[in-house]
Amino acid sequence: MVQGVVVDDQNCIVNVNPATGGLVSRTPCTTQDEIEKLVEQANVAQKSWSCVPLEERIALLQEGVRQLKSCRAALVNLISSEMGKPEAQAQDELDDVVNKEEWLNLVQTANEDETLTESSVVVRDPLGVVVVLSPWNFPADELLLLSLPALAAGNTVIVKPSEVTPETGALVVSTLAALLPPHVLQLAQGDGRVGAWLVQSPHIHMVAMTGSSAVGKQIMGECATSLKRLVLELGGKDPMIVFGDADLDLAAADAVKYSLYNAGQVCCSVERIYVDESIRSQFEQKVLQIASTQYHIIGPSVNDDDPKKTQVGPLVSALQHNLVQGQVDDAVQQGATLLYQSEIPASNNGNEQGSSTTHYFPITVLSNLKQTMIIQTQETFGPVVAISTFDGSEMDAIRLANDSEYGLSSSVYTRDLEKGKRVSRNIQSGQVGINCYPLEHANVACPWVGHKSSGFGYHSGMDGFRQFSVPKSLIFDPQTQK
Repeated sequence: MVQGVVVDDQNCIVNVNPATGGLVSRTPCTTQDEIEKLVEQANVAQKSWSCVPLEERIALLQEGVRQLKSCRAALVNLISSEMGKPEAQAQDELDDVVNKEEWLNLVQTANEDETLTESSVVVRDPLGVVVVLSPWNFPADELLLLSLPALAAGNTVIVKPSEVTPETGALVVSTLAALLPPHVLQLAQGDGRVGAWLVQSPHIHMVAMTGSSAVGKQIMGECATSLKRLVLELGGKDPMIVFGDADLDLAAADAVKYSLYNAGQVCCSVERIYVDESIRSQFEQKVLQIASTQYHIIGPSVNDDDPKKTQVGPLVSALQHNLVQGQVDDAVQQGATLLYQSEIPASNNGNEQGSSTTHYFPITVLSNLKQTMIIQTQETFGPVVAISTFDGSEMDAIRLANDSEYGLSSSVYTRDLEKGKRVSRNIQSGQVGINCYPLEHANVACPWVGHKSSGFGYHSGMDGFRQFSVPKSLIFDPQTQK
């Protein structure tokens, strides 16, 4: 079960809009017998799919992505309705969904034969049937980031979308599957029970999942007995380091933007901001001004919007709201300073703010945080700008950044680029932005990697694309080649 989603007595997901509390859909869950049938069909289809030339597989996937453009409006509406993402940010996600041509060209290159010498050629074999467990926070794009390279490598794929966003996942899968041979790409729906049936099947060969570290560890344990291949993109507690010589306007703007984007419900959100103590006051004032004047919580009605401000939507569920509230309350009780909290929209059921059917959380700015607080150690996934200080040295910055079980992403702000490079090389994370948010400026060929508890395996980039196949060396006697 994810985010407290209810499965009713008719075995249907009760799919609710977190902004209004209204019913989006009742989505039937896949039964265990149906799962066994999906797996059987996937194994049969994989034999012929793997014989389709790589170039033809890529061409089919390119066409599938183009077809997603035709249902763009429907996907934007579903994403906003199912998980509360403001329309502008749902449009951002669809930009990534439909602009995959260069990315798929790289997937093709990653899977091509590699001639080392006249006697040695490395080819790549598919693994078989891949289960993709996709997340709710980017329910269309993350599904593709795992499914497309798996399909390109010659695997068949069974997707189980998050039970929070079942209809978004269903529309993406059905659109792509319509262009592929039967049973090459299939859909399963349901909660954690359905995911467990898929993961535990002896006829599944790989599991690719984006989600929490806790669930990732459970999946890893299940897969260990049969040595299934894994790609797990998991949680983060991403640090941002602001040195005394940084461009404070840039750093403050990025601190707010990437703490609040998607209401903070991003695995690589900025969740820990370490500011040189000598510039703390200046930085906090800039953050406070930006957060209070340039951002606002958007309500369930278009009348709640302010076009001059950046929108922040609701949290996805009551469970997530309570988790974030608990972290903020704990921090304040332990001496943190609450610099700012915004208003939240009135409930659509009346004038009372924060009704039990909607999950708005105020934009929050905290300072004076201690490293031992829960909000500094556990993933928050909420619209919180969390500020603490360091002594200004490279050593202290690196120590604090690495003082976490996570290691997904991070950023360093300084006008001294050599210092920025030194510090970045010593931070234990898969990607580090120097004077930028790394995801915003990363080249399409960059892998997406989680260090420590932030992942196992990786996706994207040449290294990531090759996770969905296994290399095989073909060795020839040079004498017989003459």
